Amino acid sequence: MRSDRERLLDILEAIDKIGQRTSRDIDAFADDEMQQVWVIHHLQIVGEAAYGLTQRFKADHQQVPWDQIIGMRHVLVHGYFEIDLDIVWAVIEKDLPPLKGAIEAILRQSEG
Repeated sequence: MRSDRERLLDILEAIDKIGQRTSRDIDAFADDEMQQVWVIHHLQIVGEAAYGLTQRFKADHQQVPWDQIIGMRHVLVHGYFEIDLDIVWAVIEKDLPPLKGAIEAILRQSEG
């Protein structure tokens, strides 16, 4: 079983991979199916890693919207034909940067 720390590192790695392959604007993203598949796959990894965190860890770090992250993963995995690219793009632009910052802060706290 992976530790909470390992799962946090999985989240950071997936966020970094999304950043490496993401277009500068939604139009380019919407026109590139391979990029969409890449991003959606790594968002699923973010959600799966969050889902695997212990309940105690999630309770200790309520500043992170774990339920929303996990809920997004469920939509991406089980509702593939209902995926709204505008929402995915909004997650990339607005949600991932603060999530990355929060995860990095949690990891720093655990090291100190």
